[in-house]
Amino acid sequence: MIVIPAVDVKDGRCVRLRQGRADAETVFSDDPVAMATQWAARGASRLHVVDLDGAFGGARQTALVAKLVAAVAPLRVEVGGGLRDVAAVESVLEAGAAWAVVGTRAALDARFLGEVCRRFPEQIIIAVDAHGPRVAVKGWTETADVTVVDVGRRAATAGAAALLYTDVSRDGMEGGPNIDDTVALARAVRIPVLASGGVGSVADISALAAVADAGIEGVIVGRALYTGALSLQDAMLAARGA
Repeated sequence: MIVIPAVDVKDGRCVRLRQGRADAETVFSDDPVAMATQWAARGASRLHVVDLDGAFGGARQTALVAKLVAAVAPLRVEVGGGLRDVAAVESVLEAGAAWAVVGTRAALDARFLGEVCRRFPEQIIIAVDAHGPRVAVKGWTETADVTVVDVGRRAATAGAAALLYTDVSRDGMEGGPNIDDTVALARAVRIPVLASGGVGSVADISALAAVADAGIEGVIVGRALYTGALSLQDAMLAARGA
């Protein structure tokens, strides 16, 4: 299992939100590119970048994201936030991202899900954000009728590279990830799962690593790395079972 530091970009700064709420923002750096290069220098093998402006329906930070991706090359980067059409997905991949992370539109539109997975094989990660068993959409402000497992199975059938599972009630709270539901999803689908939401300690990483054989490929860590509650080096050791 790998540890993937998160770099969330909003208004040109590196921030973290609590439970995905735009009004619960903490700014950790005025320079997201420098923050990304810092994680690369500390040994990260991959980064998770989210354009929060795009996610909340504003102007996407395409140029800044492209600059960030270029700064950490050849480190692989997955990019999400506001990717609601094929052109938007294509733009982040052309900017050098290894994967595009697609959420709301893919959860609600099976045809779009199939189209992007066909157009960009092995380069699409489907974000399945959960309020309980159901999928949270539109910047986590609404809950769809479809379940997380339903979307996960559709994504697997469509040929997505991976699923990104987040329990939104835990995101940014450092209270521990939803291990049971992460494992249940991984066992219900046939593609790798990335865990996200709530990681706050080495013990949380170790707990996920202990069940990684269910199909959990990696874990995304945000706030705990920025506050110092968890070091990247310790997290990577725990992820390897050390």
